[in-house]
Amino acid sequence: MHSAHDWDERYRSQEQLFSGNPNGVLVTEAANLPPGQALDVGCGEGGDAIWLARHGWRVTAIDISRVALERAAAAGRDVADRVSWVHGDPVTMPPPARAFDLVSVHYFPLRVEPDHAALRGLLSAVAPGGTLLYVSHDPTEVDPEHDPYAYYQPGQVAQMLGEDWHVERDEKRGRTTPPPEGTHHHQDVVLRARRLT
Repeated sequence: MHSAHDWDERYRSQEQLFSGNPNGVLVTEAANLPPGQALDVGCGEGGDAIWLARHGWRVTAIDISRVALERAAAAGRDVADRVSWVHGDPVTMPPPARAFDLVSVHYFPLRVEPDHAALRGLLSAVAPGGTLLYVSHDPTEVDPEHDPYAYYQPGQVAQMLGEDWHVERDEKRGRTTPPPEGTHHHQDVVLRARRLT
């Protein structure tokens, strides 16, 4: 389900689709970063964006679902001045280049393209000295009916980074929080990379 309508319907099917808590990898990896400008790609109901804002970041949070964004804005009223909730498709709306000290992509279904245009747009959004945090579920834990390699995996992204990047993490690790209800995700694949220039 990738259309705005489908995502809206999925969110409407439950009072709250996700826990509202920030992703464990984000908390671990962003804790030692100086706050700046952050881009939260596929922000959903806003758990990550709100956590970042409460820790001093100014956040641009984008999602294809208006329903999710309305819930996120309601949950983050206390940081309304620090978060811009943007309705749009991160695949077709490239962010401004070199504008963000952190680009956070957690479990976002970014389909592999021959020209890699959407991915290159996200990579270009990282400012010099900034951090890319790209996280996915362990492909071996994904339902075989859904080919995980139809979407960019962190290792693939790492291979596309040039000499102006330093890869700080490229690893599989156990989740620090329980998997979403009805899923069997116990491990994350994590890429953390810093743009040098």
